[in-house]
Amino acid sequence: MALKLFNTMGKKLQEFVPIQKGFCGFYGCGPTVYNYAHIGNLRAYVFLDTLDRTLSFLGYKKKHVMNITDIGHLTGDSDDGEDKMLKTAKERQQSVLDIAKFYTDAFFSDIDRLNILRPDVVCKATDHVPEMIELIKEIEANGHTYMAGGNLYYDVSTYPDYGKLANLNLDDLQAGAGKRKVVVLDQNKRNPQDFVLWFTKSKFEDQALVWDSPWGKGYPGWHIECSAMSMKYLGKHFDIHTGGIDHVPVHHTNEIAQSEGSFSEAERAKGPWVNYWLHNAFLVIEGATKMSKSSGNFLTLQALVDKGYDPLDYRYFLLGAHYRSPANFSWNSMDSAKNSRKALVQRGAKVFEAAKGKEASSLGPKAQEVLAKFNAAIENDLGTPAALGVLQTALKDSQIPAEENLALMDKMDGVLGLKLKESAQESLKNASSIEISHEGDDEAAQIDALVAERTQAKKDKDFAKADQIRKDLAARGITIVDTPNGAVWKRN
Repeated sequence: MALKLFNTMGKKLQEFVPIQKGFCGFYGCGPTVYNYAHIGNLRAYVFLDTLDRTLSFLGYKKKHVMNITDIGHLTGDSDDGEDKMLKTAKERQQSVLDIAKFYTDAFFSDIDRLNILRPDVVCKATDHVPEMIELIKEIEANGHTYMAGGNLYYDVSTYPDYGKLANLNLDDLQAGAGKRKVVVLDQNKRNPQDFVLWFTKSKFEDQALVWDSPWGKGYPGWHIECSAMSMKYLGKHFDIHTGGIDHVPVHHTNEIAQSEGSFSEAERAKGPWVNYWLHNAFLVIEGATKMSKSSGNFLTLQALVDKGYDPLDYRYFLLGAHYRSPANFSWNSMDSAKNSRKALVQRGAKVFEAAKGKEASSLGPKAQEVLAKFNAAIENDLGTPAALGVLQTALKDSQIPAEENLALMDKMDGVLGLKLKESAQESLKNASSIEISHEGDDEAAQIDALVAERTQAKKDKDFAKADQIRKDLAARGITIVDTPNGAVWKRN
C-alpha cells in the first residue's frame, strides 16, 4: 500500500506523491500566543504530530515548519475586530513581546506534556517581517494590490482561482454580499473579500510593534506571515499544509491567493504552491458547538490535569476519533479514555514482564501480519482509531511471542505517541504484580460510549459522523447491529 491523504483541495482521498522522492516538506499553522491554548486548539497539534510521526514511520525524510504568531491577530479573520495580542497586553499591563513569550512557553509546555514532537523549524512572525515585506513587493509587482486609506490591500478579483480551496465562487460571493445583513467594517475595500497585506496607522494608531516599509510605517496583515515563512524554509512549492477546518474559507484561501499571486511565470508553470491541504475537524463540548475562547466553552490541558487526568489520556481520547471527524468531548468520554489507556499500559506491562529482557531480532509471520494491518490503518488517511484497535488486539494475542509483541508495541507507539514502554515500565515499578481484572470491561465501556455517540449522531441527522463511527469500530473488529430496541455491538 501507499500513504493516502484526504486533500481538501478537490475534497478527495489521494495517494501521497511528494515533490522530491523520499522527502516531505510540510507546514502547520501554529498558535497565536495571546492566551493559553485550549484543548480544542491542541487537537490540531496532536493531528499534526500524527502526520509527522507517520511520515517518519513510513521512511520519509521530512521538514516540519510551524509559525508562532506574535505580532498580532485580529479577532476576525476578515481584517475586523481587535488585535488579540494588543488587547491582552493592555489587560495585563505588559508589553506585547512579554505576553508573546509567556504564552509561547505555556504552549510548548502543553506540547511536551502531550508527547508531541517539536517541529524541525519554529519561526516567530516578529523575526520574519523583512521576508514578509519582500513577498508583498512581489505580489505588488504582479498587479494584485491597491492602496486605500493608508493600507495595502490584496485585490482578490485579480486572482482568477480565488476560493478554489473552499470551493467558493467569487462572483457568487460578490452577488450575495448585498443580500446578506452585513456590517461594512472597512469602506476602503473594493471587494468584501479583499484583505490587508500591510497596515499603517489608519488601523490601530497605538499599535505596539511597527516597522518601516515601502508603504509606510506599520505592520503586516495576519495572512502574509504563513506564506512568507513557509516559502523561506520550504521553498515556493512544497508538499503539505495543515490547519483546522475553520482556516479553509478565509485564512488558507487568502494564503493561496497571495502566495500564488507572487509567482513568476516560471514558478506558476511548476504547479501550485501546496499540493496537499489537510484539515482537522473541531473538538466539540457535549451539548455545545466547537470549543472556542470567545464562546466561553474553554478548557485548558491543565484543567484536565487538575481533574485527575494524565495529558496522555487526552491524547488517547483524540486518537480514538479520526482527525476529520468532530471529537465530542465529555467527562464520560475522558473517563473512558483514561480507563482504556490504563488497560493498554497494563497489557503492555504484562508483555514487558513476559519478555524477560529479551529483544526480538526479527518478527515472525504473525507479528508481520499485525504490522501490515497497522500500516494499512495508518496509511489510510492517518486512521488512528483502526490503528489503536490493531495495537490493542496484538497485545492480547498469546500466539505472538512476548519479545515480538514488545517490538510491535514500540513500532506502533512510534506513531501513536502514547509512551507505552515508558508507562509500562513505570507500572511494573509501582506494582509487584500485574493484574487486569477489568481489562475487558474498560474496552467494552469505550465501545459502549462510541455506540451511544453514533446513536445520538443519527438522532441529530449527522449521518456522516454516524457512518464514520461505524467504520472506525469495524476496523477494530466490532460490528454494530441496529435492532428495534436500539443498537448493539458484537465482535467479528
